[in-house]
Amino acid sequence: GLKHRREVAGKSAIFSGEHFVLEETDWYLLNLFRLWWHYGISFLRLQMWVEEVMEKFMRIYKYQAHGYAFSSLEELLRSLGGDAFVNMTQRSVAESLLEVGVTQRFVDDVIAAVLRSSYGQSVLVPAFAGAMSLAGAQGSTWAVEGGNKLVCSGLLKLTKANVIPARVTGISLHSSEGRALYQVHYEGSEGQGSAFYDMVVVTTPLHPSRSNFTFENFEPPIADFPGAFQPSVTSVVHGYLNSSYFGFPDPKLFPFASILTTDTPDLFFNAMDNICPVNISAAFRRKQPQEAAVWRVLSQQPLDKQQLKTLFRSYYSVQVTEWQAYPRYDAAKSLPPIVLHENLFYLSGVEWVASSMEMIAVAAKNVALLAYNRWHQDLEKIDQKDLMHKVKTEL
Repeated sequence: GLKHRREVAGKSAIFSGEHFVLEETDWYLLNLFRLWWHYGISFLRLQMWVEEVMEKFMRIYKYQAHGYAFSSLEELLRSLGGDAFVNMTQRSVAESLLEVGVTQRFVDDVIAAVLRSSYGQSVLVPAFAGAMSLAGAQGSTWAVEGGNKLVCSGLLKLTKANVIPARVTGISLHSSEGRALYQVHYEGSEGQGSAFYDMVVVTTPLHPSRSNFTFENFEPPIADFPGAFQPSVTSVVHGYLNSSYFGFPDPKLFPFASILTTDTPDLFFNAMDNICPVNISAAFRRKQPQEAAVWRVLSQQPLDKQQLKTLFRSYYSVQVTEWQAYPRYDAAKSLPPIVLHENLFYLSGVEWVASSMEMIAVAAKNVALLAYNRWHQDLEKIDQKDLMHKVKTEL
């Protein structure tokens, strides 16, 4: 019952802190010419690289349709793109792109801007996470009418899941007839409680800065995984854009709905865009640049009054949300496990491969298939080699 939200046209540009290094126009051929003029064929080499990665990544949907699952992130990646995909979690996206002929200037201007907008980080993020981010920036993504949160509420309704509105505080291990039995402790509005389960899937990051519950009676003990998360601040501002800061003294002439930024030390924000409602009527139109509009500003620190004054001539309201949005990617770290214990699974580790709604959905289905196959001892469906050949044979 979900609907595709109607797209509202709007041009983008990349800002260096002093001027725009790249501006989108209404003409597709002119945009291509500008890319070629500034960066040669780097954008074509980028597109070929991203398409190759995505073509291999899409194999996961065929595998899952046939019930295959993987017990580790390394095995999942290896089944899609061999050791090359595993290596992409250990080397930077900049290194990978330079290797295929993308110029340093294109990396500094365009790739850096996309990654600052999506992950709030530099071109040193791992290549696989970078590829996913760059794929999402090519305009093929879409939103749900009414808000993307309807995906989650719709799935809960469809599965008729019994949702307990409470915060899990710990998991303790017991045994029953030779099988592991897990007691989940929680706190809700009615006080503390617990329940026993044959299987448990942990979907919160198990890292020191995020983990807020304990594991008891596990031997060896289940410890937090190394790593930290990247702080992200979203400021939703209803006001009048200060177009003069971007080199447009006359606000009526400001043409952009989305502004990305290069990795410049003096820039205090990562990106900003003129956002639209989650429900878009047929008569909806973007505000004119000289009118008050709703802007979303992404930054690593909360904006102070002077910074808000730099971006806006005046404003009516500012709503600020700060959270630990994405892993702080470090190519030297190993990937977390999927299986924590016999029937205790960890979902959020996939964020250290790449963090997106699609990656989490893929990981969730993998855990569901893995739990099912392990429970029924269908080992032929777990960590199989040469799956492309097996799938073709089954067809």
